[in-house]
Amino acid sequence: MYPDYPLPADEPDRQRDLERYGVLDSPDDTHFDRLVRLASTVLETPIALISLIDKNRQWFLARHGLDITETPREQAFCAHTITEGEPLVVPDARTDPRFCSNPLVLGEPGVRFYAGAPLASPDGHNLGSLCVIDRQPRRLSAAQVKLLQDLADLVVRELELRRQTSLCPLTGLANRMSFLEQGQRELDRALRDGDPMALLLIDIDQFSTINNRWGHQTGDELLNAVAEVCRSQRRPRDLVGRMRDDAFAILMVDTGQDAALERSEAIRCGIADLQGTLSGGPGLQVSGGLTELSPSDQRIEDLLARAGQALLLAQSSGQPHQIARLVHETMPGPMQSASAEPALLSGQSGHGRRGDDPDPASAP
Repeated sequence: MYPDYPLPADEPDRQRDLERYGVLDSPDDTHFDRLVRLASTVLETPIALISLIDKNRQWFLARHGLDITETPREQAFCAHTITEGEPLVVPDARTDPRFCSNPLVLGEPGVRFYAGAPLASPDGHNLGSLCVIDRQPRRLSAAQVKLLQDLADLVVRELELRRQTSLCPLTGLANRMSFLEQGQRELDRALRDGDPMALLLIDIDQFSTINNRWGHQTGDELLNAVAEVCRSQRRPRDLVGRMRDDAFAILMVDTGQDAALERSEAIRCGIADLQGTLSGGPGLQVSGGLTELSPSDQRIEDLLARAGQALLLAQSSGQPHQIARLVHETMPGPMQSASAEPALLSGQSGHGRRGDDPDPASAP
């Protein structure tokens, strides 16, 4: 196995900063594609990449001259770049002890030359790099290295602009407009390919009362805690958004009914377990509405409306911590039975699923 990769001293904070941009596993973006084409052209290399270093992989936000979308982190030259405070230049990887046995050098794409400039966020964390690659050994002049860093700075500016316009500034989740835009793309793909999809809507009960009684700082703490639970259950290509002040949506891509029920229960338990971690103040109660993609759906708003109806079913019971499931417009159904009433998924204590609570895995 190829040797392990170096870890930056700020790795936990760096990873959290990266996740707040919300771009991992996102669709191709013309702005970033344009920047890698420009880097390839002006530095005269066949390959240029915007590489983001995730926990166990490097993922390419944009790529030119290379078809793959990610590699294991231990193979990433850019995993070394993010530990540096300046661009990393490797004239010939075959003679560099850090990379001479790298599978990307010994096999495809046959990396010889590499130069990467770190993508430093405003908080000072290196998220990844803008890099150029050649299959022949070569060098860069000081002016070319400076140009590469200037282009990397443009990438960060574009990331910041995207974050400011498409993400909730408090939670770092997709805002409503961004969720609808990205969600529609995923819905179109799922309908085209015949893949399953589910949507869970989570609402914090009586959130305005919490804000009025305990203050907005407590409300913000609560929102961030719930957002983190939702984010922790996110899989690649899933979408998590803050839809309004007190509501979150989780679009579960390539997820059928059984998996959606299981993941909804995990989110419910995770939120219920927050009761013992929030700093004093209010008790936390949430309700949820779950639905799955129907062949008749044409817009992401169709799923949101149906999940909203299921949410109202859960809230109308007057009991805390419930998730109701709506199969389609005319067939409401709870997670635990075939009746129109939503099923109780946690007890009044709010700490996870009790032994006598129904198991969502047994839902029809």
